[in-house]
Amino acid sequence: MPEMETAVRPVPRARVQAMKEYHPPLGGRDSLRLDFNENTVACSPAVREVLGRISMGDLTRYPEREPIEAVVAAHLGLAAPQVALTNGVDEAIHVLFEAFLEAGDELLLPVPTYTMYEVYASATDARVIAVQAADDLQFPFETLLASITPRTKIIAIANPNSPSGTVATREQILELARRTPHALVLVDEAYFHFHGETVIDLVGTVPNLIVARTFSKAYGLAGLRVGVLAGPVEHMRWIRRVLSPYSVNSLALACLPAALADTAYLDWYVGEVLAARTEFEQALDAAGVRRWPSSANFVLVEIGAPHAEFVRRMHAAGVLVRDRSNDPGCDGRVRITIGTREQMQQAVVALNETMAALHDGQSHGGREVR
Repeated sequence: MPEMETAVRPVPRARVQAMKEYHPPLGGRDSLRLDFNENTVACSPAVREVLGRISMGDLTRYPEREPIEAVVAAHLGLAAPQVALTNGVDEAIHVLFEAFLEAGDELLLPVPTYTMYEVYASATDARVIAVQAADDLQFPFETLLASITPRTKIIAIANPNSPSGTVATREQILELARRTPHALVLVDEAYFHFHGETVIDLVGTVPNLIVARTFSKAYGLAGLRVGVLAGPVEHMRWIRRVLSPYSVNSLALACLPAALADTAYLDWYVGEVLAARTEFEQALDAAGVRRWPSSANFVLVEIGAPHAEFVRRMHAAGVLVRDRSNDPGCDGRVRITIGTREQMQQAVVALNETMAALHDGQSHGGREVR
């Protein structure tokens, strides 16, 4: 055979090569999971019952999302064409950006916030405009308003925000939508149940409002990967063109109605977390640890220079927490998920022991004394 000519290797798009990588630290998570804001107990028992009724034959069929979308739409007080189920909120963000962001467009992003907004936007030809919050991490409303340009195409707002737990008010969201008729305002309500305030009732009334929800947090279905995107029918039509018809698996679709119907379980879990959050915040105050007021199922705390050692020691004590020091404006800060009251009592013991050890190490010139 003739010798093959040396070929140029295929390379990905320049945008993909420049994308920020995201590697969630998911390995070795057998300890108390206070690092990813998941439900720390279990999903509804009704979901387990549904899973037990699924046959092997059921798994041979492609999933049908439309009937369950109608159930979810009714639960949210919306019409079925206003709702699309997605493979977690991650896919919702991804398809929204793919559908609407073009070269020359701008995504306004208050930071710090959920990392995947920037990751998915960086795969498009749009420009990410980061709007930094002040040290109090409150929603940077005025700065955001001042950052709006004719090129603004999407404003992404996590509400409550992660990792801060702070919120944008309904009035602020409405004003942003009013000021940007040429753009979409995405409100990601992943932590809605722990905040209790929503703008999903405005979907279809405010023509450029899009709302995302997840069933990974309060509902405890993170492993099934299911979220929802809601918006005006005219926008959802284009989003469905980008959305894979089979991205939400049949197990998730089968379990979702049962999870939605079991309001008693959801109310119990949310109530438990809210009570535990209050008690844990009191424990932080007593320990002299700076914290930010939170409207979500987590609390951001100031650890300072030994933040990595704090995370390591908490893990050694059986409690996983999340170092957020790489987030914009969050150097030295750690996010702690709130679980049940009993779980957070365990976390308080680990916290107090860890802080004492760090203080002892500092008092001995940074050397650990054994």
